[in-house]
Amino acid sequence: MTLEKLLLSQDKRGISKIKDSLPENFCYDAATFVLDNPGKVIITTGFYILSAGKAETDGPPGAVAIGNALKNLGFEVVYITDIYCTEILKAITLDESKIIEFPIANRTESEHAARKILQNEKPDLLISIERCSPASDGLYRNMRDLDITKHTAKIDLLFDKHTTSIGIGDGGNEIGLGNLYAEVDASEELVGFPAKTKVEKLIISSVSNWGGYGLVTALSAIKGENLLPSVEEDSENIRKIVAAGAVDGFSGENINRVDGFTLEENALFLQSLHNLIEST
Repeated sequence: MTLEKLLLSQDKRGISKIKDSLPENFCYDAATFVLDNPGKVIITTGFYILSAGKAETDGPPGAVAIGNALKNLGFEVVYITDIYCTEILKAITLDESKIIEFPIANRTESEHAARKILQNEKPDLLISIERCSPASDGLYRNMRDLDITKHTAKIDLLFDKHTTSIGIGDGGNEIGLGNLYAEVDASEELVGFPAKTKVEKLIISSVSNWGGYGLVTALSAIKGENLLPSVEEDSENIRKIVAAGAVDGFSGENINRVDGFTLEENALFLQSLHNLIEST
């Protein structure tokens, strides 16, 4: 099974039905793009779950897996999130990791914050994994099409101002899924208000974390070294962020699940990626 098919093999939402609008090797395409833009990378994540008032478990582990892999490849890594996910990211990043908290503010203040970050950090690349994008009406909504605008920092503005970018998503409302706006809009299973924010390269997967691991898998194959976190490390990261308050995105409960998948199911998937690297 190819990497891309593996990422979409346990699809619960219908995201796999729009894969034909992407290149067949979209993960390797994104990995090559990463390596073509070395230097400083900004990685953003953090998705607010309305029923819990907390950020979800999908996103941060994948963001950190990407960040650690890129550090090993010589990149400088900066994480950006908002108040709901800052402590969650701190729980699984190294003490010296730089985490910028983007303010939850009005459009004018958010535009200023985005410009200031880009001016100060001067990133060569932006990566978003499981981060909400506004719909065409400017509102941010969750998978149930409920408005979460007042709980969501406008981090997508960075991607409007810096086009060297990658997006990873699984439902149609994340940064980057604007690339497939028409396909999401036509779907009866995905969100009713598609993301408008576009990126240069898009990765879709059954779970966004898995898309992040998929990017690392492709980087590993290209570079000839396994850059993935171990199965044990990943499971421990999920436990750590749950202890820090993160919730399962499907149930809204503070339990060791990611989009409904158990630790054991996550472990089996990650092991399949390790096996894929070993076979190549």
